[in-house]
Amino acid sequence: MSRLVRTRRDRWILGTGAVFVVAALVVSGVLVYQSLHPAKQITAFFPETIGVYPQSTVRVLGVPVGTVDAVQPDGTSVKVTMTIDSGVKIPAGVNAVVLAPSVVSDRYIQLTPAYTGGPLLASGAVIPESRTAVPVEVDQVYASLAKLANALGPNGANKHDALSDLINTGTKNLSGNSTYLRQMLTEFGGLSKTLGGSAGNLFASVAYLQQFTTMLKQNNGQVKQAEQQLAEVSAFLASDREELSGALSQLATALGQIKTFIGSNRSLLAANVNRLASITSLLVSERASLAEALDVAPLAADNVVNAYSTTTHTLDGRGDLLEFEQGRGSLLTSASPPGSVAVPAAELSLLPPLPLPSTGSVYGTPAALSGGKQ
Repeated sequence: MSRLVRTRRDRWILGTGAVFVVAALVVSGVLVYQSLHPAKQITAFFPETIGVYPQSTVRVLGVPVGTVDAVQPDGTSVKVTMTIDSGVKIPAGVNAVVLAPSVVSDRYIQLTPAYTGGPLLASGAVIPESRTAVPVEVDQVYASLAKLANALGPNGANKHDALSDLINTGTKNLSGNSTYLRQMLTEFGGLSKTLGGSAGNLFASVAYLQQFTTMLKQNNGQVKQAEQQLAEVSAFLASDREELSGALSQLATALGQIKTFIGSNRSLLAANVNRLASITSLLVSERASLAEALDVAPLAADNVVNAYSTTTHTLDGRGDLLEFEQGRGSLLTSASPPGSVAVPAAELSLLPPLPLPSTGSVYGTPAALSGGKQ
């Protein structure tokens, strides 16, 4: 029995010792982590800090990440010193906002935005008053409402019943127009939704319009000149408005006649257009020949003009008679004159008659036309 008691006591002692060892390891681990990741102390300046006290919580996205150490007046501002838990990442450009979860509960300081990347807020950093905000107090709301009521009351805008008359006139104007008013508000809501969905295009249009107006400003002289010329044209048209009116009237009559003519000769016009298509197709296919003719025709006309004799009223020219020389075998030799053409013997009878006398071996008139003489 005594051995069983000793065994249980030993187990209890061992268990208690193990718990102390684990606790010591946890505490030492926490101390090591805190030494490697020390807490940060930062300072923020607020215009006022109603409901914020030492030990108030500091949160990020509603999660507590630190506490308020001290709240001290500093001139026209309030200096709030805060401690941020170790290991919590806060962006360098963070803002501090005093929030009230409810009307009667204590307030806390919210750091926003949450860290997503970039430089971190260093220990000892200061958040200026330009990056802090506080909620509007109830007494400030009441004071603003009282000021508005006084401004609209009998000692203000309604001193001479002007506001009452405005309300009565508005009531009379809107009486019986509730349907149209509701439709207007509905359509205005749709317009706002459309403009919101097309904000990019709207802003781009405004930017392009700004560029256009800038261009007009830079070209102010040319714009004025264009306006002056347009004014002159308008004045000219105004001075000749009767002639312009008559011309437009005659043009309308002519167009009517053309319409009647086209309607009466529709089939003939269609046939002519089809034939014209054939002609234009032929011209296209023969465009090389036409181009050559247009190149040669001026030279030919010039030659004709130069060959005309005003004395004898004839076209004069010079020819090389050696071109008609009939060589042996009708073959050209090296002694043949330039420009000579060889004529086969079988085709000599086809040569045209020339009014030339017989000159021995020189070709004159074919025998069939000269009585057998050559």
